[in-house]
Amino acid sequence: MAKTLQSPLKRKERTAKPKTQIQGQVDMPFMLLTVLLVVIGLVMLLSASYPTAIYDPQNRTGGDAFYYFKRQAVFALLGFAVMYVVSKLNYRGLQGLALTILLISFVAMLAVKIPGLGYTSGGATRWLKYPIQWQPSELGKFGLILYFSSRLAKRDERIPLSFNPRSTLGRFGNWLERIGFFELVPYGLVLVVMIGILAIQPHMSASIQMVVIAAAILFAGGIAVGWFIAGGAAVGGALTVIILATDYMTSRITMWRDPWSDPLDKGLQAIQSMLAIGSGGLFGVGLGNSRQKFLYLPEPQNDFIFAIVCEELGLVGATLILALFALLIVRGYWLALHARDKFGSLVIVGIMTLFAFQVFANVAVVTNLFPVTGISLPFFSAGGSALIIQMAEMGLVLSISRQNPVN
Repeated sequence: MAKTLQSPLKRKERTAKPKTQIQGQVDMPFMLLTVLLVVIGLVMLLSASYPTAIYDPQNRTGGDAFYYFKRQAVFALLGFAVMYVVSKLNYRGLQGLALTILLISFVAMLAVKIPGLGYTSGGATRWLKYPIQWQPSELGKFGLILYFSSRLAKRDERIPLSFNPRSTLGRFGNWLERIGFFELVPYGLVLVVMIGILAIQPHMSASIQMVVIAAAILFAGGIAVGWFIAGGAAVGGALTVIILATDYMTSRITMWRDPWSDPLDKGLQAIQSMLAIGSGGLFGVGLGNSRQKFLYLPEPQNDFIFAIVCEELGLVGATLILALFALLIVRGYWLALHARDKFGSLVIVGIMTLFAFQVFANVAVVTNLFPVTGISLPFFSAGGSALIIQMAEMGLVLSISRQNPVN
């Protein structure tokens, strides 16, 4: 029997191996900027925290001058390990886990109200005690980013709703579909549930961050601009009502407008922060030479660490650090523009928008441009769980950069 001849092309197609996912190198500028900021943050934390650690009236530190630094250094090392591992993973696997992670974050955020599990400080119950003390809202932000990004990445696959055009109700339904109302319903429901859970903690600053994340991802996902105008007006109105109806928020606004009305209590942080910034001048008083950190400025190792940066390094040093933050953020958005797929692009937009907002809001609070909100400075403020989650998010950005066609 004659043998059937096969063309070389046919034989090549049969023997070809299945295509594998392209895994290139991580984006080096983004990684180096991250490492540099974490290292600078550790140095500044050591400088800002040792007086508080030595003269701790609550005896949490045992008088160990390096208490906060050692804890943060351990978490930084763990964070680098987490960032490395996450950067090696294929980020596309998270798309199918987005809803699961979001639901887990809901449960964890509600669990803070369970006696024995939650930890209360300053009138708010925002922390879980186990396995270490951490804020589930950090996981909630990550879950929100993944869910919105995953759903918007499949936006083109959505089948538009259709109603009977012969009835008034049907025509109204078709009009709502045309303007994109029904498409936004799932996002709105998730956001309302998230903010509702945060309201019972209460955690106003996290609620604001959730809204910012959602708006950024929806905008990058192609939602019509008109919805942002309407949503901004609604959010602004809601915030106004909350502020006017809540004594806690009203007092914060009052202190923001005139911190000298209560200089020894509620206005103390803002006043001492501005004194620290003003004392720094152009070149600062020198690394380690801050005076305000000696129990004058409350929590110099946490939310107000940037005031110590300004005092010790001056305007020049603080500007250079902000420039590093800006370079990291801009590089992140560049990676989003060049991501391999829409899911990866939207994830980076969510992560970098959250990061940028935290930096801006913290600096705005320290300089009294914003009322005190409790938003920490990424990579600088003391807080192990927050640092690890931030490093994991940076690792996810690096993972997406490995599949960047430009690389």
